Amino acid sequence: MEPSTADPVAPSAQPAVSSPRPELFEAMSEFEGKLKANRRLPERLIELVRLRIAFHNQCRPCMSIRYGEAVDDGLTEDLVCSLERPAEAPGMTADERAAVAFADRFASNHLSIDAALLQELSRHFDPGQITELGMHAAFFTGFGRMGAVFDTGETLPVGDRHPDGSYLTPWGIEPIVVR
Repeated sequence: MEPSTADPVAPSAQPAVSSPRPELFEAMSEFEGKLKANRRLPERLIELVRLRIAFHNQCRPCMSIRYGEAVDDGLTEDLVCSLERPAEAPGMTADERAAVAFADRFASNHLSIDAALLQELSRHFDPGQITELGMHAAFFTGFGRMGAVFDTGETLPVGDRHPDGSYLTPWGIEPIVVR
């Protein structure tokens, strides 16, 4: 895929997000490390949630990578492709479908999360896992939106933003696997 020559903001005009305050990025990494070190939910489920939220956020770096632990836990690109219609995904478990449904609403209409959805989550997860899922959804939503806003325009597998504003997708690409 050719790099776009029609980027609305040239990479040199965009802020270098990590350079002015490295201590803040270090704190973010520490928080992410704590979430990961204390994870009770499966890696594959977390990666499905992360990728679905990345789609809503339109975070190009987020959509372009896969984490090796999730791949080792059974994440396949066919499964990622099923995120286009997660309610119909035959390869997803009931737990994964419930987590992705929560992530969809968390990232796109968080005030629509009601007692019925929380009750559905409790059929699949214990209270500690629901808290963990919420923490991951908050992390992915917040920092993914930051990644979308401060996108430096580098060439990524997901491609360049479409001039018409239509959504990019994390499915159907050759991702970068991070180990």
